[in-house]
Amino acid sequence: MVEARRALKDILAGAVFIVLGLAFAIGSLGYELGDPFRMGPGYVPLALGLIQVALGIMVIAKGFIAREGEAIGSVGWRAVGLITAAVLFFGLTVRGLGVVGALFGATFLSGLARSQTTWREALVIAVGLTILSVVIFIVALRLRLPLAGPWLPI
Repeated sequence: MVEARRALKDILAGAVFIVLGLAFAIGSLGYELGDPFRMGPGYVPLALGLIQVALGIMVIAKGFIAREGEAIGSVGWRAVGLITAAVLFFGLTVRGLGVVGALFGATFLSGLARSQTTWREALVIAVGLTILSVVIFIVALRLRLPLAGPWLPI
């Protein structure tokens, strides 16, 4: 009897998709959903969460269908740590630094997650993404977000 190897990476990735999608979908139920023509604040998170769950199911199915799988390999702890730090930095400083300061710091930390990236390259990435985000969200979409917070002497 020949046992087929499963693509463990796909199965684990699909499981993560499902868990995160369910978390967003369940969290959105605390808000008014509305309908497709008059969407409430919970409508888009619910829809995106359910789409993510569906994608997770498809990735898991692909993992079971695959006849060969690769070994999982080592974890890039530098990237995990810096991406986690970037998300925490943004969440903890957006009210105090404003959008520009928090976004710049988070993208700078994220840029350093790849070990081959120099601090100068991360700085260029952070400046570029901060400018692009301000243009898209503040200027084009006219979101009312403070550019600078009370921690900055501007």
